[in-house]
Amino acid sequence: MSQMPQLQVPHGQILLPAFLPDATLGVVRNVDSADLEACNIQAVVMNTFHLMQRPGSSTITSLGGLHAMAGWPHPIITDSGGFQAYSLIRQNPKNGFINDKGLSFQPDGSDRKFHLAPEKSIQLQVSYGADIVVCLDDCTHVDDSHEIQQASVRRTIAWARRCKDEFQHLMKQKRLPPEKQPLLFGVIQGGANHELRKQCADALLDTGFDGFGYGGWPLDGKGHLHVDSLSYTREIVPPQFPMHALGVGHPANVLECARMGYSIFDSAMPTRDARHSRLYVFTQAQGLPAPGSSEQWFKYLYVNDDKVIKQDGPISPYCDCLCCRRYPVAYLHHLFKINDGLFLRLATIHNLRFMTQLTARLREEQHAPLDTATTATTS
Repeated sequence: MSQMPQLQVPHGQILLPAFLPDATLGVVRNVDSADLEACNIQAVVMNTFHLMQRPGSSTITSLGGLHAMAGWPHPIITDSGGFQAYSLIRQNPKNGFINDKGLSFQPDGSDRKFHLAPEKSIQLQVSYGADIVVCLDDCTHVDDSHEIQQASVRRTIAWARRCKDEFQHLMKQKRLPPEKQPLLFGVIQGGANHELRKQCADALLDTGFDGFGYGGWPLDGKGHLHVDSLSYTREIVPPQFPMHALGVGHPANVLECARMGYSIFDSAMPTRDARHSRLYVFTQAQGLPAPGSSEQWFKYLYVNDDKVIKQDGPISPYCDCLCCRRYPVAYLHHLFKINDGLFLRLATIHNLRFMTQLTARLREEQHAPLDTATTATTS
C-alpha cells in the first residue's frame, strides 16, 4: 500500500511511519525533551482527559500551551480522552455516564465532576496548541454486543460531525493561515464488525478529516492483535489518508501494522518495559524480516537477571543511544539493583531509540526519500 512519506504540521514535519511515546500528563516518564530529541523522537502524544485534570486547562493556557509548558518545540498529538473516560466508566459505572451529549465522569479520589462534550474536547485541544487534534469518540470493547457497537458507531459519527463544526468555527475565529492550523483526525469505531467499521469510515470520510485513528482496543485478551479488524479498517480508508494505530507499541505489532498501511503508532509499552528492565535488542545490524518470516529480528534483554551481573559491552552493538555508547550492561544491572533513578532514564532512552530505529528501518523498507534519522524541526 502506497503511503504518504510525511506529515507537515505547525511545529514541524513528521516522517512516516513514526512511533510517538505517550507523554500522557505532559511528560514521557524519566526523560526530558533533550533526551527525546537525542533519541530522534519526532512527536509525542499527550492526553486531554488527564491534562484537563492535572495541571488543568487554565494552567496550561497561562503557560502558553503544551509546547511551552513541556519545553518540547516539536509536534504534539492530543488524544481526545474518550478512551480513558470510557475505561473509567466501564470499570465502575458510578464514576460517570456516556450519552449523546458527551461524557460525564468523576475520577477516583476527586471531588470534582468533569464534563467532556465533543465541542469541549476540540476547544481544549486547540487551546493547548496541539498539532494534531483527535475527535471525541464513543469507545467500546471488541466483545461488546452488536447493539452496543451500533450505538457507538452512531454516536461516534454524530460526535465527529460536531467536532468538525467546532474545529472549523475555531479556525475561522482565530484566522489562522492553513500552515498554522492543526490537523483534525476522526476515529473509526465498529468493534470486530466489518459492516459497522465501513459504515463509520464512510461517514467520517464524507465529513472530511485529515487522517483517521483505529478506534477501540487493538488487542484481544491474550495480547494478540485484532489483525482482521485492523487490516480491514485500513483497507477501507484511501491510502492518501494517514492512519494512527492508537495504542499499538509492541515492536512486532508495529511492524505488522506498518505493513498493513498504518503510519502513526503510540503506546506506553516501550517506556513501561524499560522501567521494568525489559530492554529491546535488534538481532541484526539492519533491515527487517520478510513478510511472513519466522525470523527472530529482535529479542529482550532483562537487566535484572543475575546472568548479566558481569556482562561487559552495551545492551546492543547496533544501538547508538547514550546508554549503549557509554555504559556496560553490568552497570545497568547495578543501577537497577540499587534502585537508582539513572537506570530508569538510561533504560527508557534505549527503548525509545530502538523504536525510532525500527520506524527508520520501516521507512527504508517503504523507500521513503528522506533521511531516516532526521528529528522534526520547529516551524
